[in-house]
Amino acid sequence: MAQRLPILYNKKPCYDIVFAQSFEGLWEELSLLGCAEKRLCIVTDSKVDELYGDEVRNLLEGRCLKTAKFVFPQGEENKTLDTVRTLYRFLIEEGFDRKDMLLALGGGVVGDLAGYAAATYLRGIDFVQIPTTLLSQCDSSIGGKTGVDFDGYKNMVGAFKMPKLVYMNLSVLQTLDDRQFFSGFAEVMKHGLIRDAVFYEWLIDKMYEICERDLDTLEEMVMRSCAVKKLVVEKDPTEQGDRALLNLGHTIGHAIEKAKNFELYHGECVALGTVAAAYISWKRGMLSMEEYYEIRDMFVPFYLPITVEGIDPQEILRLTKSDKKMSAGKIRFVLLKKIGKAVIDHTVTDEEILEAVREIYFSEEDAHE
Repeated sequence: MAQRLPILYNKKPCYDIVFAQSFEGLWEELSLLGCAEKRLCIVTDSKVDELYGDEVRNLLEGRCLKTAKFVFPQGEENKTLDTVRTLYRFLIEEGFDRKDMLLALGGGVVGDLAGYAAATYLRGIDFVQIPTTLLSQCDSSIGGKTGVDFDGYKNMVGAFKMPKLVYMNLSVLQTLDDRQFFSGFAEVMKHGLIRDAVFYEWLIDKMYEICERDLDTLEEMVMRSCAVKKLVVEKDPTEQGDRALLNLGHTIGHAIEKAKNFELYHGECVALGTVAAAYISWKRGMLSMEEYYEIRDMFVPFYLPITVEGIDPQEILRLTKSDKKMSAGKIRFVLLKKIGKAVIDHTVTDEEILEAVREIYFSEEDAHE
């Protein structure tokens, strides 16, 4: 029996997250949304299409008015308005109207792009999230933030659009390559750090089972991670206040992501940014030295980086100032008061950012020491 986590919007039920261990229950969930009378378009990327595109399409075929599939090339570099434009044309040519629905089958790139298209096509049509990566299951598929990159700047064009359903097949996590899986784990760790110290300790205790990808452990991990995000997004659905806590590690992380031309995965950059934020928190006396080093070192057994090569600290500082998380000309930074409690801060200085970036920067001089 699939487990469910209801998500509220303005204190009213909005959609459910369904946790399952296969795709078998997907049609039953979609039928509850009236999909037998709708055209459904699966939006996915080339990699996910190879793995699950036919399986999901076969589940839907003949049960709804029409099943279509839009596939775009895999990769963050394709999360652009050009791809959205191509999707718009596809939907128009396939006869999709406002009563129909998009199904975002894939990771964060697919979910963000399909969600933005759903928010804007014909002034908005319904969509469902079917996340297939750890990153998208624990983070990007929940809360209704959608968007695309613009000239390499992350998520600069976007909209809030709540899905009608989030359907998670946890078994797909066992097919992810190691780098993709552990990249997603950075967001899981982040949820413990910002809101739930007990969950953070549980992650450390379950290190072996997580790395071995024991399915029952993964299901509990994803559910607990989603429960943290639920608390935050229900309190602040459109990021006017506390929801910004979810950006721990993202200000410097996004800057590194762009500076490295997306060679590093999003979660790898979030891990680096979290180490930098924890460093600033320690230097300000908010965390003890022991807490800082524990946070930093806990990324290592989950195969996440804590240092980065080939960056210019001054460029990272400059890129933080073009981040969409700027507020009234000031960088809106997330720091840690303690493990399990994050705070939003607008007073982090350029010098503090540079010092934190140098802490995670592994230079040629370091290599020769």
